[in-house]
Amino acid sequence: MRIIDRIFDHFETGEFADPTKPLGAVVYALVFGALAWAIGRALRMGIQRILAYDRRAVVDRTTIKFLGQLAQTGVYLFAFISYAHMVPALAHVGTAWLASVSIISVVVGIAAQSTLGTLISGMSLLLYRPFNVGDRLQLNTPTGVDTAEVESLNLGYTILKTDDNRRIVVPNNVMASQTIINLTGEDPRLVVTIPFTVGLESDVEQVRAVLLGLAKAHPLAQQVLGCPVNQVGPAGLGLNLNVWVADPKSAGTLKADLLESGFKEFARRGIRLPSNGTAVTVQWPTASPPREAAAPGVPSAPS
Repeated sequence: MRIIDRIFDHFETGEFADPTKPLGAVVYALVFGALAWAIGRALRMGIQRILAYDRRAVVDRTTIKFLGQLAQTGVYLFAFISYAHMVPALAHVGTAWLASVSIISVVVGIAAQSTLGTLISGMSLLLYRPFNVGDRLQLNTPTGVDTAEVESLNLGYTILKTDDNRRIVVPNNVMASQTIINLTGEDPRLVVTIPFTVGLESDVEQVRAVLLGLAKAHPLAQQVLGCPVNQVGPAGLGLNLNVWVADPKSAGTLKADLLESGFKEFARRGIRLPSNGTAVTVQWPTASPPREAAAPGVPSAPS
């Protein structure tokens, strides 16, 4: 009964609502904590609901998740600062904490310029969206020019998957600074250029007719643009077969199929490929040259 009486006494004196009192400070801490938790949970549930209803991937999931986490962190930070300024005993702590955060941020910024640059580049990639998850990109890597699909994008790194199942991990500051070719974009179609080289003695019109016929008959070819000559020289006669395809994934299959079928058709029609070797022909004389008469007294050489 004494405990209940004390609780009623606290209610009558208003100590529960007074932040200057220890009990009031505890009550305010519970209230601010509960509000921050409720708002953070509401944000998290709202993001999950948006992503669940977005079956056509209209909204960038990576951006939405990042902004949601940033908003939740901001809610908890705002609740803590508000609570610290409301309780007189913690007012100077809140001010000192803000000043310490400012000093620490400057020190960390100087010591981790590269990391912060990567984070800022990641934010710019998420906001400006030069490419999305699932796009096929062509970029320079330590092994040369690679074509890969964007597998994931976060604040620090962009992870790409190549056709041979390699993973390319690129820091976002590198992704934001180098020139990248987006092979997908809004229109995934692209022109595939397939080079062919035949011997100089080949009939150009015959070779062109063969290649155009093979391209038009291929199921992956949407439109055949032409087959112009691009090289005439010691290496042979070169032609480029240009074909529209639906997407980058079909380009490799089409190119491989047309190269194989073109080689087989050339062999069937007797169209020769250029030879890199050098043929040397040695012609022997048909008759021996006449021998000079020997000087008197000198015997002639035996035949």
